Amino acid sequence: MTTVVASAAKQGMVSCLTCQLLMRPANMAEPGHCPRCGARVVVRRHHSIQYTWALVIAAAICYIPANVLPVLETSAFGSTEADTIMGGVVYLYQSGSWPLALIVLVASVMLALGYLLVSVQRGWAKNERDRARIYRMVELIGRWSMLDVFVDAFTVALVQLSPLMSVAPGPGVVFFMAVVVLTMLAAESFDPRLIWDAAERQGTVN
Repeated sequence: MTTVVASAAKQGMVSCLTCQLLMRPANMAEPGHCPRCGARVVVRRHHSIQYTWALVIAAAICYIPANVLPVLETSAFGSTEADTIMGGVVYLYQSGSWPLALIVLVASVMLALGYLLVSVQRGWAKNERDRARIYRMVELIGRWSMLDVFVDAFTVALVQLSPLMSVAPGPGVVFFMAVVVLTMLAAESFDPRLIWDAAERQGTVN
């Protein structure tokens, strides 16, 4: 269904990114500060696309060593075994959980952000609601992305039975943590209001 777009910015209104207060500033060029929380109010985040692309590319670079280098090194009875994320992907595939293995392998958060960035830069005036849902999903997933790092840290702290058995973090954990932090920052730097700008220029929304 196609309806006429009437965005808040078009009606001279802007929302606070911190507390979500919708207000009508006296000057849209300089909205000032939020009267409720005091945060600086902007109609659009400055250089949002450039910052998000930089963070996504940095996360993609760190993603390679995060998957190749060991994240855990287990020593038991004189032998040491290294576990990598890629090894976990292979195990999931061999055990029949290939959809989960595919999700881990392709780094869905980075792909979703890349899709949103490309759609905004190309000015796609379609599927705005679906893209807004994707952004909310990325934000939600990002909050739980550090869970794997916490599990590794908990395992290292718990399994220390030297000299019989011990678990130590591998260098891959550092890169994996960097991937998580960079993708979370990328999701925060992306301005979802840009999704609706192309539709507003054409006067319709799908």
